[in-house]
Amino acid sequence: MIRRFAVLFLAALLPLSAGAGQAHAAGYRYWSFWERDGSAWTYATVGPSLARPADGDVQGFRFSVSEDSGDAAKPRGAAGFDTICAKTPAKDGTKRVALVIDFGTPADAPSGEKPPAGRTACAQVAEDATTAEALASVAEPLRYDSNALLCAIAGYPAKGCGEQVATGGKESSPAESAETAGTAEEASAQDDGGTGPSVGLIAGAAMVAVLGAAAVWQVRRRA
Repeated sequence: MIRRFAVLFLAALLPLSAGAGQAHAAGYRYWSFWERDGSAWTYATVGPSLARPADGDVQGFRFSVSEDSGDAAKPRGAAGFDTICAKTPAKDGTKRVALVIDFGTPADAPSGEKPPAGRTACAQVAEDATTAEALASVAEPLRYDSNALLCAIAGYPAKGCGEQVATGGKESSPAESAETAGTAEEASAQDDGGTGPSVGLIAGAAMVAVLGAAAVWQVRRRA
């Protein structure tokens, strides 16, 4: 009988534990900036407004939801400089930069929006132009926030900029984001030896209580 109570309790506890883990999972919806060396994409170390590509470089942008640069989705497509800029002849005083623009998947799109088809473009710009200037020459309108964060390429998305979202793609309001951050800080404090009880401790105490009650019930039943 006690074993049966334990099994039932664990069965009820597992969904709650899974839900607690998912509550902390969050990412950000934004345009990431990439540089390509041969066939490999590398996350850019500076923003497009500071990067100054050379003639023949290939650079990319990908819209997606990710937690950080470590799990950011890379631009899709294998076209190289020779293919993208095949119809753009070299010209004195300018440089050609091949751009790969990946608008992402429907799963990463903001609510009510549909990502356009990905595209490539050959930007022919001044020799000292930045990547941002090259992008503006082929994919306007661009939209930036007050901190110079790239928010939209070719008008996509129509609104929003680097907002925090849950794992399933649902947007979090500023209040929800603050609450999530606070919850994460509290959980961290508990894991680091804080005074608040952890989920595991509470679950363990509840298990002991249930098993104890089951034992008492079993003894009384036999009596």
